[in-house]
Amino acid sequence: MASIRKDITTSATPEWVWDAIRDIGALHTRLVPGFVVDTRLEPGGRVVTFGNGMVVREPIVTVDDEGRRLVWGAEGGPMTHYNGAVQVHAEGTGSRVVWTADFLPHEASAIVGPMIDEGLVAMKKALYGGA
Repeated sequence: MASIRKDITTSATPEWVWDAIRDIGALHTRLVPGFVVDTRLEPGGRVVTFGNGMVVREPIVTVDDEGRRLVWGAEGGPMTHYNGAVQVHAEGTGSRVVWTADFLPHEASAIVGPMIDEGLVAMKKALYGGA
């Protein structure tokens, strides 16, 4: 199983960042606009359309307000297994956002790694300076 862990920092407060992350139906407007172009909620999860045209169903595993941690899976796309987690930590007067992805097959790293990089660029831009 492959595992990727990447993070960003932002001047936005952890509360503000967590509010954007926990708004699971607003990926395309609040958290990663452009990287995700549409999010549709459905019972137990969401259907996400990425900017590259890939569409996946993401079952929501947990929205942990106390730990500021969101965990989801993915169905569809190039993987046989995907588990993603995003967690917000206070860092100085801002925040650190950590994205972890565990997935199969290992060879999907060539797709997942660049997508996470692109997602974090969009996230940093959307969260920059959030109050």
